[in-house]
Amino acid sequence: MAGEQVVADLRARLSDPSCLDQSTLARALYSTDASLYRVVPEVVATPRSTDELIELVRAALAAGLPVTGRGAGTSCAGNAVGPGLVIDTSRHLNKVLSVDTEAGTAVVEPGVVQAILQAEANPHGWRYGPDPSTSNRCTIGGMIGNNACGPRALGYGRSADNIVELEIITGTGELLTLRPQATGGLLEQLRTLVLDNLGTIRTEFGKFSRQVSGYSMEHLLPENHFDVASFFAGTEGTLGIITKATLRLVRDAPLKTTVALGYPTMADGADAMERMLPFRPTACEGMDRRLSNVVAERIGPHAVPPLPAGDAWLFIELVGDDAAEIAARAQAMVDASGATEGWVVPDAAEAARLWTIRTDAAGLAAVALDKPAHAGWEDSAVPVPALGAYLRDFDALLTRFGLHGLPYGHFGEGCVHCRIDFPLDAANGTQVLHDFMFAAGELVASYGGSMSGEHGDGRARSELLPLMYSPAALSLFGQVKQIFDPRNLLNPGNLVDPEPLNSSLRIPQLRRSPLAMKDPEFTLEVHQCTGVGKCRANTTTAGGVMCPSFQATGNEKDATRGRSRVLQEMLNGQLITGGWASPEVAEALELCLACKGCRRDCPTGIDMAAYKSRVLFEKHKRKPRPLSHYALGWLPRWGRLVTRLRLGVLGNFALQTPGLSNLVRAIAGVDQRRPMPRFRTGAAASHQDYELGEVAGSRGPVAIWVDSFTDAFAGGQLAALVNLLVSVGFTPRIVTQDACCGLTWITTGQLDGARRQLTHALDVLTPIAEQQIPIVGMEPSCMAVWRSDAPELLPDDSRVPVVADAIHTLAELLGSLDDWQPPSLAGHTIVAQPHCHHSSVLGWEADAALLKRTGAKVTTLGGCCGLAGNFGVERGHYEVSVKVAEHDLLPAIRAAGPEAIVLADGFSCRKQVGDLEGSQAVTMAELLVAHL
Repeated sequence: MAGEQVVADLRARLSDPSCLDQSTLARALYSTDASLYRVVPEVVATPRSTDELIELVRAALAAGLPVTGRGAGTSCAGNAVGPGLVIDTSRHLNKVLSVDTEAGTAVVEPGVVQAILQAEANPHGWRYGPDPSTSNRCTIGGMIGNNACGPRALGYGRSADNIVELEIITGTGELLTLRPQATGGLLEQLRTLVLDNLGTIRTEFGKFSRQVSGYSMEHLLPENHFDVASFFAGTEGTLGIITKATLRLVRDAPLKTTVALGYPTMADGADAMERMLPFRPTACEGMDRRLSNVVAERIGPHAVPPLPAGDAWLFIELVGDDAAEIAARAQAMVDASGATEGWVVPDAAEAARLWTIRTDAAGLAAVALDKPAHAGWEDSAVPVPALGAYLRDFDALLTRFGLHGLPYGHFGEGCVHCRIDFPLDAANGTQVLHDFMFAAGELVASYGGSMSGEHGDGRARSELLPLMYSPAALSLFGQVKQIFDPRNLLNPGNLVDPEPLNSSLRIPQLRRSPLAMKDPEFTLEVHQCTGVGKCRANTTTAGGVMCPSFQATGNEKDATRGRSRVLQEMLNGQLITGGWASPEVAEALELCLACKGCRRDCPTGIDMAAYKSRVLFEKHKRKPRPLSHYALGWLPRWGRLVTRLRLGVLGNFALQTPGLSNLVRAIAGVDQRRPMPRFRTGAAASHQDYELGEVAGSRGPVAIWVDSFTDAFAGGQLAALVNLLVSVGFTPRIVTQDACCGLTWITTGQLDGARRQLTHALDVLTPIAEQQIPIVGMEPSCMAVWRSDAPELLPDDSRVPVVADAIHTLAELLGSLDDWQPPSLAGHTIVAQPHCHHSSVLGWEADAALLKRTGAKVTTLGGCCGLAGNFGVERGHYEVSVKVAEHDLLPAIRAAGPEAIVLADGFSCRKQVGDLEGSQAVTMAELLVAHL
């Protein structure tokens, strides 16, 4: 009740309280970040202007409500969760206000994504120096809050080194402009405090570049020009909320080369770092075979290119303006490295493959061990000369505690990342975490190191600060806090008067949850989401799919992470109390397109489409379902009925006649703006006569598995495939028995029905597969079922892998033929829209290779078409469906011009193109057969 009263007080103080959200859903979404911690806020705000942000903070302070600022929520140490008001600046305060190309500065709002700033600066030859691995979604405000660095901080500096000026609002409600030698107000108290403690500051602070823990008092020294702006970096929102930032940009050198060095162990590579630094690297990353093996296992052997001899590697970047000078510097570095083997890699594409191993490994580290690995001891740092010894002792420490981790990091500055399999679900798990953290803190302090090297201390490490700072230094922190935030309302529990590091942990709370204990497997799957937030990033230009709904709405509830957090709260049961039928869960899952993009793109392997199906299954178990589940979920059934009884003409009359079609849509739960498909007017596609006669191709038989959509709806896709296979030399045989994969049952959560459909399909397809006859599918989403859903729904049916191995896409089949050449499509422009399940489950590589051999100019799109099976058809989804299509698909078609060919194997993709753009997309078979 006290919380409700203080929020009511906050509302009363605001001129427009509509930026506030006190719903259970919002509180669940923001109850955690990318850390181990769970702190449920009283209310969440998304201010729409700087003035509203300032009014909001002042009102919260006046109401006595704690305030926590938040950007992308990718903080690993619990810095972005709080018990009062959480302010999300990423939703609206996300603009680059100006870029001064002469001065090399940029003015930004706090919620602007780092990659957006880079995109604005790069065309002018500038860049923002720090580049953490989350740069495509992390915000500048959050980076400054944690003093974020990333690999290239070695060459371009930390966040603290790239600030010109900050505008902040303090815990006293005062609006301050921070810059070197700033004066006035509480800054005079701060200056006096510094002058009274020069000895402590000069001896304990700024000893090496990655000493990020605590407040960076060294910036306030007279010899450093009382640089209050740089000092503010790393204060983790405990002293003020950023309202605007002026940043220093750096020149982006035009030429780059990579040096790859192999060593027997990672510690050996670390020992060599001192010899590397005189060659002025801009980045230096270290890792060993443990991580490269994880990448090969999880992504595939193709993801790990050849590496120099050894079991550990350094990847080093050199930049400059003179190619000869860089080449000479690189070779000299190799000669001085003492490596087992060293390579100079000037080719950008080859170098990118090496760096990608490191970035892929970082994402996979949390799910790479036998047990879940967690943040906590996440980013410790030591001076570079001590790095090798520290790594050896750190491995010994893990062994002593019976724990496992995969260390890697920014070796050029002595920063080490590691996710560790703390047994947080065990009865003694919190004590193990506590004891290990203190032991690790003592170890890093013994080397003159820092608890945090770039992520901040937060709730995870603030309690450890006495291990590295004297009582005098800690007293300084408290006095600084008192000046800026005398009532301790700004991000309490962090840095000053910290919470115990093993309190407010999310995982241990599940031991008290009946739902979590009842379904441990689902609980484990959902908690694979560590909150890194890649689902918030716009990755479609690089072929990414995840997460189309977030790109359309910008709302945290519509991101894979947001949905995972809501499911975690459902399993926790304290905030979301309705279990599977909770309205908060329904709202979070409502706009999930079930695209399976997260299954591939999420570093932790979240499969939200499968989770959504499970939720729908549990929610409607033994209960009546929405009509759309019967109309759309049983669509293959209706299609078979129409084609068997030759009702296509009648069906089309009902679906295409105004008035009658509106009634059908209303009953079926279909949006009135969505055009209805046309049924075949005769027999099903699989039962028509293709005049194959006694065709006996030299390549032998191939079975064509016709999906329910191709079978029932109008189109010449099957005829094209038959003719193409005959021309290639195959003997096509159409599977005429019903063999539905149950896809529409799966997407509507009718999992028992899906199992029955799959079992029947196995009865039909297994005898074909056992004869070693390749089976070619037509609909990517149906083929994907065999490689993803079927093994999960029928884990004990030994026939599933037999059929899954036998089913191929057309491109996979044709790509296996060394003596076949596709027709030339030189001079043609193709816009290819891979079905989401094609990209995410089947893989597009075979199709890309086939298209390349045709000689066509191909634009392959990332993202989703937006129709996504039944999603874009259902009432209430039309606007989001169109917005998703407008993200990539429709602009690409328009840009390519009317002569371009739109390629889409997915039924949904072709329909979306026809519905929204009036163009006719073709399948791969139709494309190739038309040019024979």
